[in-house]
Amino acid sequence: MSSGPLQEIIAVVGSPAAGNPAQYLFERAFEAARLDWRIITCDVAIENLSACLAGSEAMGFRGCLVAGKLRRAALPLVPNASPTARFAGGVGLVERTQGGLAGHLTDGRGLVEALRTHIDPAGRHAVVVGAGTTGRAVALELALAGVAGLVMADPDETRGRAFVDDLAALQTAPAEWLPWGATLTVPPEAAIVVNATTTPLTFGELRSDVFFADVAPAAAPPR
Repeated sequence: MSSGPLQEIIAVVGSPAAGNPAQYLFERAFEAARLDWRIITCDVAIENLSACLAGSEAMGFRGCLVAGKLRRAALPLVPNASPTARFAGGVGLVERTQGGLAGHLTDGRGLVEALRTHIDPAGRHAVVVGAGTTGRAVALELALAGVAGLVMADPDETRGRAFVDDLAALQTAPAEWLPWGATLTVPPEAAIVVNATTTPLTFGELRSDVFFADVAPAAAPPR
């Protein structure tokens, strides 16, 4: 049932937006929750993102799901951003509030909650591959979840090492850099490996008890 006289509307915005399953998934979630809400998918060029967000606010949309390269571009366009969004450098969800548009990034929290149904990150060692927006959010949430240590890898060494420094500055969990190569060798103490990059890669031998999560929207999974 509706929360008011008008249906709540949420927009999925991407560039490109084709192939994004969010509308399909959320329509079924709304139905299951008996919410009379509607979701639409829009292809928005990055140079039009500011107008898009302003328009969604003007039309009273409940918010927008922001995908792909638009996430980084959305961060400076929202007056209020969550600490996770600021740390990760991107916004995945824009919410209309009384104080203006607010930006959130839930990738990391969602991944950690999913992990907990299989393995408790607390006290474990984790490897995160990819220092982009999603990788940064995942590593931050793993650190806050109490992992014993984090190892980061990224094909861009400058970006990857800068991320290790950012994590170390939080003084939550020890963070180390894993050099990029044709094959990534997972440290023997690692219990969790998260792939958050679309760059093709091959992992060295993984123990059978290592939990592997792939959160990258890649056409071909890592080998």
